[in-house]
Amino acid sequence: MTQSDTLPPEIAGRFVSSVVLKRDVFSTVERGHFVHEGERVEAVLRRIDLVPWWTFGLAWHFLNREARALTIAGRHAIGPQLLFRGRRTLVRSWIDALPLHIARPQGDVGYFRSAKRALRLIHRDRLTHNDLAKEQNWLRTPDGRAMLTDFQLATRFSRRHALFRIAAYEDLRHLLKHKRRYAPTSLTPAEKRVLARKSLPTRIWMATGKRVYYWITRGILNFTDREGGGPRLVNDAPALAAHLKRHVGVADAAIVAFPDRRTGTGLYAFVEGRALSDAALQAHLTVLPQKAPEHLQIVETLPRGADGAVRTDLLQLIAMNQIDLIEPLLRDESEKQIVGRIVAGRQNLRDRFAF
Repeated sequence: MTQSDTLPPEIAGRFVSSVVLKRDVFSTVERGHFVHEGERVEAVLRRIDLVPWWTFGLAWHFLNREARALTIAGRHAIGPQLLFRGRRTLVRSWIDALPLHIARPQGDVGYFRSAKRALRLIHRDRLTHNDLAKEQNWLRTPDGRAMLTDFQLATRFSRRHALFRIAAYEDLRHLLKHKRRYAPTSLTPAEKRVLARKSLPTRIWMATGKRVYYWITRGILNFTDREGGGPRLVNDAPALAAHLKRHVGVADAAIVAFPDRRTGTGLYAFVEGRALSDAALQAHLTVLPQKAPEHLQIVETLPRGADGAVRTDLLQLIAMNQIDLIEPLLRDESEKQIVGRIVAGRQNLRDRFAF
């Protein structure tokens, strides 16, 4: 039995965990089911009972900030609802949506209109998110609406003073950076002016404090969260993928991260090639100091976009077993067949969905 299998007494009997979504020095996040008002609902648990003693104070502070923010975001239906707040736990509703870096809403003006509305609603209640540069904190629902998640750094201001206006401005600027990436032709002249001008505190932070922050979080704590993948995706995956591609029988390889119950974050390697064997590839990786991927799947063809780049958004969903979310992202019948063959041979079978 792992630590994650033993829930704090305040939540025991009400929450059943299915998988660890994320684990770091500030919290452990698990997806599962929660008994709320007599009903069993899909939910997400954030717990701080497993964090090191030296980060507990900050972890508790973040938990409080998120709880306050969720009462507002949930009320406006633009974020998860707060279902339970304990001394060392927080339970929020599960949102059936894709993070922005997987949804990739190319040219979707309606999505960014919805995202702007979401910001207006929380700012009207003097709440700023403060962490919207991360694409994984923006979600896209099946009907195309924007929602927000991960409110640990959110701030509820007492009034609309200068600090609030600066924080709200930065929320908007980060949204417009995503809009510039996915729907650049729809940017208005006013939005372009916002993008061109960082607030003074941000300019100071980027020149001074941000370097110290990176030194502490990445250097000392080894805390990295690129698109929710953690240090292994950032530090290990590039070396593993590059070495796999050096194998004579490998045409290409792509590695994505997925939530793993035992380790918090696992790696899933998709290897394109013929006349290959798992044993040969595993032996090929043994010369590296990095831990081998938890799953390694040999495929005939990797899915690619119009530009020839591997579609890691589809591979990410396969690795996470969110198979039911794939079909709306497929471009044509040919891509559906390619992905269908990969899905049929997938190795991470903790959940099963029809495809």
